[in-house]
Amino acid sequence: MQSVIYKRIPQCPAELLAEVAQYPVSDLHEALGAVEGRMQLMSSRMRPIGPAQRIAGQAITSYNYPGDNLMIHAALSIARKGEVLVLVNGGGAHGALWGDVAATFAKQKGVAGIVVDGPARDIAALRELGSLTWSTSVSSSHSEKRGPGAVNIPIVCDGVRVDPGDVIVADDDGVLAIPLRALDRAVKGARERNRKEKDLRDKLRGGASLFELLQMDKNVQASGANVIDSVWSDS
Repeated sequence: MQSVIYKRIPQCPAELLAEVAQYPVSDLHEALGAVEGRMQLMSSRMRPIGPAQRIAGQAITSYNYPGDNLMIHAALSIARKGEVLVLVNGGGAHGALWGDVAATFAKQKGVAGIVVDGPARDIAALRELGSLTWSTSVSSSHSEKRGPGAVNIPIVCDGVRVDPGDVIVADDDGVLAIPLRALDRAVKGARERNRKEKDLRDKLRGGASLFELLQMDKNVQASGANVIDSVWSDS
């Protein structure tokens, strides 16, 4: 395999990127629909290293040979302010892909955050730095810096295809990769969900019943549930 590094990614409209940053992963996930929303949502293994983390930015992708992290340095060298590094090594737990020295440089460059399908290390230092990092594992294990690998090609991160330039949104609930072709639809859907949920919360604070507002009686009836007005032991 010959290593390859693409220095540019497709650009998305600045106004869409600014708006997508306002919405939580859950709303954007739902807005993508039942199929694509699940396809683009990374698994529960992908967790933030600290509380109350949130990022939104375009992906700089980095594929690394298992046990090696040369290409994270190549990716970091071309990353620009507001972009998100998406680092993979096939999901292996050996060979830390991200640590505090690289995070210090990323902080200086204004990189928005880091998503790692593989191990991160120096967790306490990353938290102190404010390095907004999500990873599938933690390990102090040594990484080589030999390659091969690639930067800014399509990759698979925690089971999700991520193309260079895709919009990565991550918070305490997880990580979502939104394809550029679907960004406008995701933003419009999240905007509408956000409006409806605000209206619901306002009504709940006014004393309304969530069961009635959502008309859950229809769903219960459609499920075929037998509703019995007594305690179970009397049945």
